Amino acid sequence: MSARSCLTVVLAAGEGTRMRSSRPKVLHAIAGRPLVGHVLAAVQATGSRVAVVVGPNADAVTAAVTAQVPDAAVFVQAERRGTAHAVLAARAALEQGADDILVAFADTPLIRPETLAALRAPLAAGAAVSVLGFRPADPAGYGRLVTQGDDLVAIREEKDASADEKAIRLCNAGLMGISGAHALALLDRIDANNAKGEFYLTDVVELARKAGFRAVVTEAADDSEVLGVNTQAQLAEVGAVLQHRLRGALLDAGVTMAAPETVHLAFDTKIARDVTIEPYVVFGTGVSVAEGAVIRAFSHLEGATVGPGAIVGPYARLRPGAVLERDVHVGNFVEIKAATVEAGAKANHLTYIGDARIGAKANIGAGTITCNYDGILKHKTDIGAGAFIGSNSSLVAPVKIGDGAYVGSGSVITADVPADGLAVARGKQTVKEGWAARWRAVMAAKKKPRSAP
Repeated sequence: MSARSCLTVVLAAGEGTRMRSSRPKVLHAIAGRPLVGHVLAAVQATGSRVAVVVGPNADAVTAAVTAQVPDAAVFVQAERRGTAHAVLAARAALEQGADDILVAFADTPLIRPETLAALRAPLAAGAAVSVLGFRPADPAGYGRLVTQGDDLVAIREEKDASADEKAIRLCNAGLMGISGAHALALLDRIDANNAKGEFYLTDVVELARKAGFRAVVTEAADDSEVLGVNTQAQLAEVGAVLQHRLRGALLDAGVTMAAPETVHLAFDTKIARDVTIEPYVVFGTGVSVAEGAVIRAFSHLEGATVGPGAIVGPYARLRPGAVLERDVHVGNFVEIKAATVEAGAKANHLTYIGDARIGAKANIGAGTITCNYDGILKHKTDIGAGAFIGSNSSLVAPVKIGDGAYVGSGSVITADVPADGLAVARGKQTVKEGWAARWRAVMAAKKKPRSAP
């Protein structure tokens, strides 16, 4: 297939009114990526050129498309007059020519590159049209693919289908491949002579046959690939299918998950073999976890790098820019943002580390806070190798704690601490003997009931 050129036209102009959302339908996300982004990724994997058709006033969709595929050609379908009309909105791209033309939909995010390649294969063998078909458990509502032998004769919408045609189990998934040599000529012959006055891409099949060309069906290997999204419920359904795929790939790669159905992954999550992931862990985008690490229950990671042998959680939060090196321990209720924690360092509980470097084998006591924000700017805290930060300490950035230095518990550190030094910054303790007993006596006297008048 690599010797043949391809243009894929991705239709992304639908309004998505059934989503009940102000956000364009194709920008709703599953696994941390917009629906249109998943389709574009599959298309990119095939090496195809990309054209995307958007609706009017769809600047946000255009921005998302060009951010992912900078050389994508974007066209506006000013009027919504059917699928063929949408494809022809990309006429300028079609006129540039390609051996194969694919039509895909931005709201079918589970399509695989392998299926797009399979859709092109009949075109290389001489067919003019290749239609993606599938066999749902319940075909009600789907257009039927009417075949004679190996040839596709027509695509019949259910409302127009005869009783015999309604009995057909092979249904239209929507995606289509058209020979580049005939695509424009066939598309231009489609008319709007129907009840809705729209130009239907499905008419290409009968037009191709009338012209003496061959149309065929390519069946999807997995029906879930052609699931479309029109409602929030369907968005959740395809999201669940994608999560199942992602978890399965990790399990196959040697990742241990005791309750995989409770783990939420992003499309780009990278987990090495022999990593253990406990239940109810959420991975946002941009996370990589190295071999032998353990991610304990109820942790949330986003934009973070976890080194080999590190332990995270339970109930830990790693925010963007968090880098944990080898054998780091980050325990319960610890939050780390834009900070590097070097090999063997530990922050086992109740700590916030932001905009910081934690040196190798340093120990961060419970309740430690790096005070990194002054209301306007962020400042950095630098903690040296082997340093010991006592519990309930506040480190007011910018500040540097030297290698091997100690900070006494309960300190508020506002100045640098030299290597191997001790810093204690807290009020002097005062003890008043017997004070508590006297206080209780006073309070008890106040509680005595008054005599009746």
